[in-house]
Amino acid sequence: MARHIVCLTFDHDHLSGFIARGLTTPTAVSRGEYDIVVIPRLVALLAKYDIKATFFTPGHTIDSSPHAVMPYVEAGHELAHHGWTHRLPVALSREEEEEEIARGNESIKRASGRIARGYRSPAWDLSPHSIELLLKHGIQYDSSLMGHDYNCYYARQGDVVELKKPFVRGRETRLVEMPISWSLDDFPHFEYMRNPNGSIQAGLMNAGGVLENFVDDFTYMTEMCPEFGILTYTFHPHVIGRGHRMMMLERLVKALVAGGAVFMTMEGAMKEWLVRHEASKAAE
Repeated sequence: MARHIVCLTFDHDHLSGFIARGLTTPTAVSRGEYDIVVIPRLVALLAKYDIKATFFTPGHTIDSSPHAVMPYVEAGHELAHHGWTHRLPVALSREEEEEEIARGNESIKRASGRIARGYRSPAWDLSPHSIELLLKHGIQYDSSLMGHDYNCYYARQGDVVELKKPFVRGRETRLVEMPISWSLDDFPHFEYMRNPNGSIQAGLMNAGGVLENFVDDFTYMTEMCPEFGILTYTFHPHVIGRGHRMMMLERLVKALVAGGAVFMTMEGAMKEWLVRHEASKAAE
């Protein structure tokens, strides 16, 4: 029987993404705080279609605004790791990165009663130490890499990447990678940003065109992977929460339901992939 899993994920950055960019003026803070308005609407929309989602939430968000986090925790959605601050692991020392992971897990455990099973790097860029540290701190899956579109794989450690030498792949670890794509993330499509370094992210694209792309990626999965596939969408509450985009999100859900999608948390999808992967290995 065909099984096409969709994971709706939300990076609940709140203020942390703006602070990490050095944007701390009242206007920047208010842009992050808009998610407090949006979260109840998202929780209600997910409940309407009986969907369980995954919220990748920095510890800074949990500790600064627990009232914005608890509605989805109490509704049974997965609370996953997104650092404590929203700083990129590649910008941190090994010690600093480990502190981020440990501190984030402490915040998650206070809010949900258990440490995170999954992790997504801020800005999707792992360091050479990330995989080792994630496994050390009980993380079972990562969602920061882009090596596939409709299937999971085991993350590698110890790749050797040098400009004038052939690339050497490292060894597979037991960390399950649940890949993502910028094309299936609302932030680059919709969010207008003027960064402190002077760069501008235009954003503000028409939601209808983005919706068409999002639906087509699911349709393509059903054609290329007729038996089984997993597709992950990434949203940010303060981005997707504007009216026309919330309407787009509901239209997306309706189209996916009509196409036979099975909605699961990332943890749930990981477990199903592991069962299938082990059964496939045993049959070889």
